[in-house]
Amino acid sequence: MLRLASALLVAAIGLAQDNPVASDPKAAETGRWMFRIYCAPCHGIHAGGGRGPDLTLGTYNNGDRDIDLFHVIAGGVPGTEMPAYGGGRVDDENIWRIVAYIRSVARHENPSIQGDAGAGEKIFWGKGGCGACHRVGDKGSGIGPDLSRVGRQRSLAYIRTAIVKPDADLTPGYSTVTVVTRDGKTIVGIEKSYDNFSAQFTDLSGKYYSFLREDVSSMKREPRSLMPSSYGTALSEREINDLIAYMISLRGGR
Repeated sequence: MLRLASALLVAAIGLAQDNPVASDPKAAETGRWMFRIYCAPCHGIHAGGGRGPDLTLGTYNNGDRDIDLFHVIAGGVPGTEMPAYGGGRVDDENIWRIVAYIRSVARHENPSIQGDAGAGEKIFWGKGGCGACHRVGDKGSGIGPDLSRVGRQRSLAYIRTAIVKPDADLTPGYSTVTVVTRDGKTIVGIEKSYDNFSAQFTDLSGKYYSFLREDVSSMKREPRSLMPSSYGTALSEREINDLIAYMISLRGGR
């Protein structure tokens, strides 16, 4: 409803398809501070991605026009973690300033991809075992982040680092949770929810666990990934390049 209301509001006040504050030299800077308040927790302090997509790529899941970005910020994206900031939460002019900031950090790079996407697909589902934790479309597992659109959401450099150094820039919400039960059993999994009183997580087999802190011997959350850190040695440089080429090709549908 908020997305529809935002669309009607834009139509009602006659906003152009392009950003009406684009000619203001201070718009992007003001937008940067607004972005840090509202957007950085998911998209990173410099818009380079985190729980949400990398916004510096210059291409976006729901359209690449200024008005598309405005609608996404104002109305949110149903079925995702992207909330609506319109409807009085952030006024239209400041939403346009956030759009100006996002435009200012877009790189529009065309990185040189050395690998073979077809060979990388075979590695992803075969030798690499990536599908045991990650989903592409309707195939694979949902234990780790969904990679169906990773080519639109992450830079080539980010993907390479995620493969060979998975702990270097851990996606928020995918920390490792370790619980030791009162009978001495250690259970390790990927965070689903964690607070001072309880932990919910999924192990690598996909089994879901939920514990109260008072019912176990110990419970901790660590900023490290359960993804193997051995790909840098288990795969050759050519195989890594092929895997990256495949992942860059994963752009999903709009």
